[in-house]
Amino acid sequence: MQGSADQDRVLLDAAAVCGHLVPPGSVHALLAEHRGRLFGDELFEDLFASGRGRPSVPGEVIAAVMVLQALEGLSDREACRRLRTDVAWKAAAGLALTDEGFHHTVLTLWRNKLRASDRADRIFDAVRELIALSGAVAGRSRRVLDSTVLDDAVARQDTVTMLRVQIRRVRKLAPDLGEVPVRERNLDPAGPEVDWSDPADMERLVSELVDDALDLIGAAGDLDLDAAQGDAVGLLGLVAGQDVEPAGEPGRWRIARRTATGRVISVVDPQSRHTHKTAHSYRDGYKAHIAAEPDTGLVTAADLSAGDTGDADAAMGLLADEPAGITVLADSAYGTGTLRADLRAAEMDAVIKPPPLNTAVEGGYSIDDFDIGYSIDPHSGRFCGTVTCPAAVTVNITPKGNASFGRHCRACPHRDRCTTAKHGRTLKVNPHHDLLKAARAQARTEAFQHAYRTHRPMAERTIAWIVRRARRCPYRGADNNRHWLRLRAAAVNLGRLANLGLHHNGTNWATA
Repeated sequence: MQGSADQDRVLLDAAAVCGHLVPPGSVHALLAEHRGRLFGDELFEDLFASGRGRPSVPGEVIAAVMVLQALEGLSDREACRRLRTDVAWKAAAGLALTDEGFHHTVLTLWRNKLRASDRADRIFDAVRELIALSGAVAGRSRRVLDSTVLDDAVARQDTVTMLRVQIRRVRKLAPDLGEVPVRERNLDPAGPEVDWSDPADMERLVSELVDDALDLIGAAGDLDLDAAQGDAVGLLGLVAGQDVEPAGEPGRWRIARRTATGRVISVVDPQSRHTHKTAHSYRDGYKAHIAAEPDTGLVTAADLSAGDTGDADAAMGLLADEPAGITVLADSAYGTGTLRADLRAAEMDAVIKPPPLNTAVEGGYSIDDFDIGYSIDPHSGRFCGTVTCPAAVTVNITPKGNASFGRHCRACPHRDRCTTAKHGRTLKVNPHHDLLKAARAQARTEAFQHAYRTHRPMAERTIAWIVRRARRCPYRGADNNRHWLRLRAAAVNLGRLANLGLHHNGTNWATA
């Protein structure tokens, strides 16, 4: 059954005795005064449907500890140790100085209950509601978007390791598959018998592992597997196919000389991906996406995706609860034509830096120097139209959106400024070319530069608050880490609200 907090202070109440030691304007002070209003019993009552049994730790106490844990990037054990020994934590949770807190597994229990509920992110939602009630973002019509890479909680595995681990897992989860003969010597936990410096022996090991995996997958087709067994077999098929290619003769396989799109990098966390935020920063993990109000730095939405997800692909999800008429600011990673079209359809204004134009010749003609007139069939997606080059030559656009000048470039006096291609210039027309061209023109205006430079930098600051002491995801799987990210965002928002002078006058919330 759900436990309720005692509203009567005990003799050695931490906030009453040592409240002057809690830094004013901190999240600890805010929770000490208002955690009951923020996280009342009704927020968690559905988690304890039964009225029988031993009462749980009060919901407002758990919520306060979870917020502080997310804010400081602590493990469950570390958080409970802080609750036991730190005066500010005790005051924030409403405990007495002599209170020993609770066992760290209580946090695991509550986290699992929240994940299994239909409102897994209710703490984040409660803080967003607080933001709305306080009027902190009322009348503020700008939102900034940004993302950052978060390291995963597992180590990257090579192809051989993934095959070995997953073969063992499939045989363990589906005992019937244990009867399928495999080469046990390759599955020895101490490591396979192979000369890693001999390409032929490496090819032999890969071939044996892939053949055993295919035999298991084939045998699994005749079995009635449950969801966990089916997922394990499916993952085995994925890792057996993503990194290998035929080695020239039947039954022989080798590590492919390429990298598969969306490649699984670990069977321990198959949702993690290899990613890079810049051309020089390569990491493994997930990508955190946020939308924030630029004047206050408050996070209005947060999401987490596989590390190889494009920034623009997650943008509209972050803006789903926003009204028409807002202005969206973002860097060039969000400058796709598709996102601009979606924002226009949602009646939102875009102040998004366009990606730089590439030219075949340095200082030469870009696509904006061509006169492009086209239309697209809404049903088939086929292009129709023409492109006229700077030399006044006009060619038709193919149904797939290509415009090739070919032979017209041979004697063209502008060739040296246009192309180095042997067969002449070919343009690929973007379905949203008109929007992209208009965006590039907009980016050259003083109004765009002023708005972008004034409001866009807050996104970087908000991202810095989000990842401070929390660059690595603590859990496996996108869903688990998404819930953690939103809890982290709730904690950062409470810190910002405290800095903005959040208070309650007995009737309403307001900021200074």
